[in-house]
Amino acid sequence: MQYINSLEYAKEQDNLDKISYLRDHFHIPKDKNGKDWLYFTGNSLGLQPKSTQKYIQQELDDWANYGVEGHFEAKNPWLNYHEFLTENMAKIVGAKPTEVVVMNTLTTNLHLLMVSFYRPTKTKYKIVIESDAFPSDRYAVQSQLKFHGFSENDVIEWKPRKGEVLLKIEDLEKIVSEHGDEIALLLIGGVNYFTGQFLDLKRIAEIGHSKKCVVGIDLAHGAGNIEPNLHDSGIDFAAWCTYKYLNSGPGSLSGLFVHEKHAKNNDLPRFAGWWNHNKETRFNMRQPFDVMEGAEGWQLSNPPILSMAAIKASLDMFETVGMKALTRKSQKLTGYFEFLINQIDSEDIKIITPKNAKERGCQLSIQVKNTDKSLHKKLTENNIITDWREPNVIRCAPVPLYNSFEDVFQMVLILKKLL
Repeated sequence: MQYINSLEYAKEQDNLDKISYLRDHFHIPKDKNGKDWLYFTGNSLGLQPKSTQKYIQQELDDWANYGVEGHFEAKNPWLNYHEFLTENMAKIVGAKPTEVVVMNTLTTNLHLLMVSFYRPTKTKYKIVIESDAFPSDRYAVQSQLKFHGFSENDVIEWKPRKGEVLLKIEDLEKIVSEHGDEIALLLIGGVNYFTGQFLDLKRIAEIGHSKKCVVGIDLAHGAGNIEPNLHDSGIDFAAWCTYKYLNSGPGSLSGLFVHEKHAKNNDLPRFAGWWNHNKETRFNMRQPFDVMEGAEGWQLSNPPILSMAAIKASLDMFETVGMKALTRKSQKLTGYFEFLINQIDSEDIKIITPKNAKERGCQLSIQVKNTDKSLHKKLTENNIITDWREPNVIRCAPVPLYNSFEDVFQMVLILKKLL
């Protein structure tokens, strides 16, 4: 036990780690003395791959050299650039390539998906979200309700039980069983941003569909973190950002999933633009709208190349290592982090993330009693980058791509001293 709680053990685990070399492929922020920060906020903004600059520079060079002809003559022709991302992104989220496209930003995509999949009637119009959903999800569904003439109070919340912080699937079953005839849509965060709880997507889909409710997932804190197996889950749609675990840069584009069962349903209402028109006749300009099949049928505009180049740099790295290897390391690294936190002799901290490794990704949410944001500030002053979520939680994500066992050991050592 004592040996596990030692720097020697942490270094030994890093030496045994077959993908530890990936850390060298990232820019690690440094303090004024040139020492690496202990960076644990990949769940908020992932670090920059060293290859990103080269990928973007390629497109800048092609723009300089070809101008508009870069749509056809660039090394990676811009006309269909989004297609370079599709296959690797589909592997990460467990989907078929036809079910995935990269476009827009997260909340924009959720709204576009709700245009198609939130089709309320006078009697079936309510929306279920988790009570601690990410704020933008709550705002999005409230505004959709108001847009359709309903009240923002027509949201049904899936809440933890009194005195608990984690959601129980049985409580969602009860909600849908009792109110399913009024519920049009379930829009659930696949990995809860606050607790880090990874929910059973397949079971959620089964529960929703049992009462003919549409099921959508916000996968912002899941993509690149856990294996969601979106196709097999049977959910109807999902969207996620790419700047967290997928390391594509601040404010970068979103991924979108639409299950193949909806691929050929041209009757689904949707907003249209020239990029979801049949690409074979797109440039004829005067053709009536002919929607593309699959997830591409939700596109509106041509791809923003520079942002997609950054995504391509990251996805190519994911492709070389694979999600299986990343999740194996993630479970071991997060388990080690959990062990060390639990060794701290203090009643002031408690991990609220599920103990079961299958019910979480790499994020651990540490609840701190009898404090305010000052502890988080002290961590930052010690070059430990975490994030604070009101009222009393520090979120930490040991990301398997670039965090090490030694990072985890040093972070907990400093946290222990501060406490």
